[in-house]
Amino acid sequence: MLTHPSSGERPRERLIRHGAGVLTDPELLAVVLRTGQPGCDAVQLGRVLLERFGSLRGLFGASPDDLIATHGIGQAKGCQLLAVLELARRTLEEDLVRPDAFDHPQRVKDYCMTILGHRSVEHCIALYLDMQLRLIACRELARGTLGQACVYPREVVRDALSHHAGALIIAHNHPSGAAQASQADRAFTRHLRDALALVDIRLVDHLIVASGQAISMAELGQI
Repeated sequence: MLTHPSSGERPRERLIRHGAGVLTDPELLAVVLRTGQPGCDAVQLGRVLLERFGSLRGLFGASPDDLIATHGIGQAKGCQLLAVLELARRTLEEDLVRPDAFDHPQRVKDYCMTILGHRSVEHCIALYLDMQLRLIACRELARGTLGQACVYPREVVRDALSHHAGALIIAHNHPSGAAQASQADRAFTRHLRDALALVDIRLVDHLIVASGQAISMAELGQI
């Protein structure tokens, strides 16, 4: 049950008494930031961050330089915020090395959304998997200008072989918010699938991350 802030009760005290779920986004940021600055407490500083970057997704997609340059943040607080995102990513990554990881496709989608969902330009990543579909490594293949990232199938095949992968998943984001595979996405997926098949590596899926979701081309029958 949600509770309302008690008079004078600080975010950390509310978290201890009622759980993290009752805190607002600015209050959660305040717990991470710990302190504000003269004339602006930690909760107000959390609001400033959300207003500047537009959302939590925008905040965690900000570059280290942009975070550090924000008045009241600086290097120490900027590093704290970046560490939170990295811890979230690593928590999800731990799930993907479990033997039953791919019995739960949503885990993979959540992981890719954590990495790509906040990006303002297109990024493409590969999840290299062993024969039991456990994660070996996640690597960035390309990043590009808004709407374009160049990935060549031969480079993906070479990297997959270097990781001794038996299978892989490709994922990239659509910063435009278009939650569907484009014609270029479908053509690239076919070319990559065929190139990998020549060296007995299976393309398990190609995920499109956009608008707070991850679209599976495999689930749509487009692999």
